[in-house]
Amino acid sequence: MSRLAASLIMISFFSSSAWADKPVAEAFGTTEGGESVEIYTLKSSAGLVARVMTRGATLVELHVPDRRGRTADVILGFDSLAGYESEDNPYFGCTTGRVCNRTAKGKFTLDGKDYTLAINNEPNHLHGGVERSLDKVVWRARAFENKRGQGVTFSYSSPDGEEGYPGTLSVQVTYMVPKDKNNLNIRYRATTDKATPVNLTNHAYFNLSGHGSPTVLDHVLRINADSYTPTDDTLIPTGKVESVEGTALDFRKPTKIGKRIGELTETAALGYDHNYVLDKPEGDNPMRMAAMLFDQESGRRLRIVTTEPGIQFYSGNFLDGLSGKDGKTYAKRSACCLETQHFPDSINHPSFPSTVLRPGETFHSTTQLKFTAE
Repeated sequence: MSRLAASLIMISFFSSSAWADKPVAEAFGTTEGGESVEIYTLKSSAGLVARVMTRGATLVELHVPDRRGRTADVILGFDSLAGYESEDNPYFGCTTGRVCNRTAKGKFTLDGKDYTLAINNEPNHLHGGVERSLDKVVWRARAFENKRGQGVTFSYSSPDGEEGYPGTLSVQVTYMVPKDKNNLNIRYRATTDKATPVNLTNHAYFNLSGHGSPTVLDHVLRINADSYTPTDDTLIPTGKVESVEGTALDFRKPTKIGKRIGELTETAALGYDHNYVLDKPEGDNPMRMAAMLFDQESGRRLRIVTTEPGIQFYSGNFLDGLSGKDGKTYAKRSACCLETQHFPDSINHPSFPSTVLRPGETFHSTTQLKFTAE
């Protein structure tokens, strides 16, 4: 199959031309700035339920059946908008960008011009900024339902200079739940009128036993990567790509997250917080298998498939007992993130896959979360 044909199939998959009843917007509060926020519920006939809100194009709930058909919400979050606006929010379920992950010292040079971004993860820039990063703004929403399933497309126009980034960036994020599968498909699209770096991901925290369960260290993880990008003490890539062979980072075979994490607790990452270089997709198929997460207690299994070249595995090292949905406590390492992405600080590493988007080009990225129970 040609790359063009594969792209057309992907576009067709997300098409919403056959309209029926759409998911209904519900009020989810008002921001401190006075903007109304809405939330939408997406369902599949197989039992998956996802709730997504307009602030930050955020995944708020994700209910998935276990081996006995009992559903549980498998991502961390808050019951109210106030929780998401609070300083306690560690990016639960949001769309991060314009550039997710870290940019060294908040600086980059593009086409001979220097740019400076906010420092919010000393001494670096993290997840797009402080006040108007994509996770903190209210997006427009368009819900749809067609023969393939239900979905919501969130749209936002980030003006030139917002959070220090060049160009007006028009960005869309589509969440779609296929009609008869326990899948959540996330598609990103962006255009710009000036060259600008773009790297988008979803920052969901997963515990397949259900949010509020005490640990994720008993989950079994497989990452389809032979190598990773080592970092300095501020978690900025050195520019090298090294093998996972013989290290605590080797998840090429299914391994419990907690098995070797002790080897990393005295490092700068304080556990797992690493970008993996995913193995290349087969043939001309743009999608590649990225990771598998399995919870033996519930039987829930998550497979992540993506067009992205990397995935950040974060073991919830900075969760500190904050109170989340249903009053549940989110303890240290009670959830993990598996963020599909281009590599961190790519704008400052010419050898990495480029994150630069130019006028006339369109940024496309797709990630599929595929749940089963056994």
